[in-house]
Amino acid sequence: MPNDELQSIDSYEEQFPQSYVPEPAAYDGAGNGDQASSNLKLVPTETAKSLQDMGLTSEVPIPDINAPTGTTAKNAIFPEEYTLETPTGLVPVATLHSIGRTATAISRTRTRQMDRQDASSSSEEKNDEEAEEELPAHIDKDVEFVTFVTNDPENPHNWPVWVRWSYTILMSMLVIAVAYGSACITGGLFTVEEKFHVSEEVSILSCSLMVIGFSLGPLIWSPVSDLYGRRVAYIVSLGLYVIFNIPCALAKNIGTLLVCRFLCGVWSSSGLCLVGGSIADMFPAETRGRAIAFFAYAPYCGPVFGPLVNGFIATSTRRMDLIFWVNMAFAGVMWIIVGLIPETYAPVILKKRARRLRLELSNPKIMTEQEAQGMSVGEMVRDCLLRPLYFAVTEPVLDLMCFYVCLIYSLLYAFFFAYPVIFGKLYGYKDNIIGLMFIPILIGASGALATTSWCESRYVALTHRRKPVPEDRLLGAMIGAPFAAIALWILGATSYKHIIWVGPASSGLAFGYGMVLIYYSLNNYIIDCYAMYASSALATKVFLRSAGGAAFPLFTNQMYDRLGLQWASWLLAFISTAMILIPFAFYYYGKALRAKLSKKDYSADAM
Repeated sequence: MPNDELQSIDSYEEQFPQSYVPEPAAYDGAGNGDQASSNLKLVPTETAKSLQDMGLTSEVPIPDINAPTGTTAKNAIFPEEYTLETPTGLVPVATLHSIGRTATAISRTRTRQMDRQDASSSSEEKNDEEAEEELPAHIDKDVEFVTFVTNDPENPHNWPVWVRWSYTILMSMLVIAVAYGSACITGGLFTVEEKFHVSEEVSILSCSLMVIGFSLGPLIWSPVSDLYGRRVAYIVSLGLYVIFNIPCALAKNIGTLLVCRFLCGVWSSSGLCLVGGSIADMFPAETRGRAIAFFAYAPYCGPVFGPLVNGFIATSTRRMDLIFWVNMAFAGVMWIIVGLIPETYAPVILKKRARRLRLELSNPKIMTEQEAQGMSVGEMVRDCLLRPLYFAVTEPVLDLMCFYVCLIYSLLYAFFFAYPVIFGKLYGYKDNIIGLMFIPILIGASGALATTSWCESRYVALTHRRKPVPEDRLLGAMIGAPFAAIALWILGATSYKHIIWVGPASSGLAFGYGMVLIYYSLNNYIIDCYAMYASSALATKVFLRSAGGAAFPLFTNQMYDRLGLQWASWLLAFISTAMILIPFAFYYYGKALRAKLSKKDYSADAM
């Protein structure tokens, strides 16, 4: 063998020492099952030097927003596992300890469970383990964490750009489909009133209850996604959503319709709570901003298609069931499409790889950090339910931001019921023509996408000049906030019969533009302010936002009837105008306000 090749091999072995791992036992040909030999296979692993060359230090970074629930900065020693590519794909815990990653307090129970699956222990060894349980708990030093290898084709970050953007658009269409389903009945509320002989207020519940379901569904689908992957969560939840549209269409009484609409909200909510994560799975943190902008666009534009499409269906057929059959078809198509998209969630991809390596190499100590830590039901309840409620009670900063998001989302649903009152009373339009009045909202929202791209470019450029702070994320909200208020002032000022319909309809341009910018900006601000528990903070936002979206339709008609077409809009305009101060105040004084109002600093700076 040439000397240069021998030197290359020696250098490789020096950089990546190889551990001996027993292969499955070989048997003789006599068929008696006696072991003929026990082979050993050399497997290279990372060293302290190779990890340090990749930038790892003793300081544990904040886990990425897509890290598994419960894998927080308090107990993770290798949060880079799901975003880092290493030459060998295996990082020993002992090597992490050697560079200072030792601060952890997690159980070795999972490691022992996997040991017992592959080898029986003697009674003496069991006694040693029982005694060991009384010692301070740490991850077994013999464990090797699995990572993606360099240029790994299974890493979603390495998929071709056109593939990732295609999936982003398809995922955004799923959000539109789910949001469309929530508002589909608003284009034909009279069909519910006629079929079940109920009041308008009761028929509105068929919209509000599905939106309430949006706030409760994430309590189910977020843990399912963490444990089994996004693909499983989508397939199960959206399949149930498609099925439960059938009793909505065939309901014999209003009770059946309302219960099934609520359950439709619970099942379909995976499209709202997981898609942002799915998109983030495919893009590194520094480039995911533009992709997430599409996600910010979808949940606010999806409901607009409800009255736009179903206004024509309802007025031409007067059939409530047809509205739900169309919704079922749209949901069914998206269910099939999204079900074909491969898994994007890195922890689940690596768990499957770890399972395969354990079998191939007969080494039960190969696993992901999520597997090494385990996850109890109590931890799931704490992270998915208790902490979001705790934040809602103890974090005024988060409450203010969520209240603003809630207001914008609520105003969108208020438009669904204000427009029929305004255009019905002033111009005598039916639901099909009223649905067309929502097109300016779509145009304004589409224009906001270009602005979000500009805001993202400004933010990236800023990060090259200095260390960013959460308040840098508020540029979009400061641009969009005045437009939401302007839209309502225009709506009130033009709600007169002698003014052509273009006047009130044009308010949608400003509102659509402002609402997407506000949501995009505040969503990023919440993530940066609560980086240590971003998923819990976003869950708080989803809960409060959905509560507002469900409540506003219940009193919008009465408000316009009692206050009049002008003052009802102006009342909302006064509130929106006052809220303009929030992004500006936090941009200039946010750090001081967070220090004073927040119980604890959860931002990246606190780490």
